[in-house]
Amino acid sequence: MAEATVISTRSMPVDHADQMSIGEFARRSRLSAKALRLYDELGLLPPARVDDVSGYRFYEPGQLERARLIAVLRQLQVPLAEIKAILPLEPTEAAERVRKFWAATEAENATRRALATYLIDQLSGKRLAMYEVRTRQMPERSLLCVKRNVAGFDRAWAFGKEFIGLLRQYKLPQLDGRAGAFFCIYWGEVSDDSDGPMEWCRPVPADEAEALAARCPELTLRTERAHEEAFVAMGNGQVDGAAWQLVEQSLHAWSEQQPGIIEGDLGLRITYLPSEVGQGTYQDFAIPFIGRSRG
Repeated sequence: MAEATVISTRSMPVDHADQMSIGEFARRSRLSAKALRLYDELGLLPPARVDDVSGYRFYEPGQLERARLIAVLRQLQVPLAEIKAILPLEPTEAAERVRKFWAATEAENATRRALATYLIDQLSGKRLAMYEVRTRQMPERSLLCVKRNVAGFDRAWAFGKEFIGLLRQYKLPQLDGRAGAFFCIYWGEVSDDSDGPMEWCRPVPADEAEALAARCPELTLRTERAHEEAFVAMGNGQVDGAAWQLVEQSLHAWSEQQPGIIEGDLGLRITYLPSEVGQGTYQDFAIPFIGRSRG
């Protein structure tokens, strides 16, 4: 019997005629080779083939549409994580997600525009409060708190979620009204460059405070003295950093226009209110002050 001949499939020619090198694909998609390597690593735009020997990436013409979509989304400054969520969607779903992203972006831009206008007026010698500022009296309160240095919005958000988790874990008794709502004190600026600190606080009944503190080792008990607050109602929904800055500047402008206001050392704060307490207001931004001079 004649000896069988075995032909290796690795040596057989494979039709890659339509495939492009990374350089050619970069030219046609107008994405740099550096960007294409990054998008491959992130799973946004993997090449059709990677040569086993050389490691070179090759792409197919059909991938150009996806590449150009990514390029447009990046021009809109859509984060890469959001792009990764958009790409697998059906066209109508993707369009709706882009619409929501752009609506949020326009809202943020409007807030930044207002902040820029305020800054221009301030530098030009004008000092105006851009929000309605009201005042309220706050009683002395026993607080269970956790304080930490955090930098950046994501870490600040995670810190808040951690605090909410502790409240749910320990099921602390709820005080009535606005004075019983939990709040966050910004002892310093929280941004990518500045790490606060920030402190989350929950008022608790004074006669139970010691026992509750013993039950919640992650939280520190302290007493906050009675004071008056100037505040701005912020409404429902998430408030971005530019809006916070604008509200803070408005509160400072208001306090400067009030005769005899004595700002205390109690810290800028955001109070979070369930609708039944705040009558539709979910959060407000406040500056405490400890009194008014008589001069």
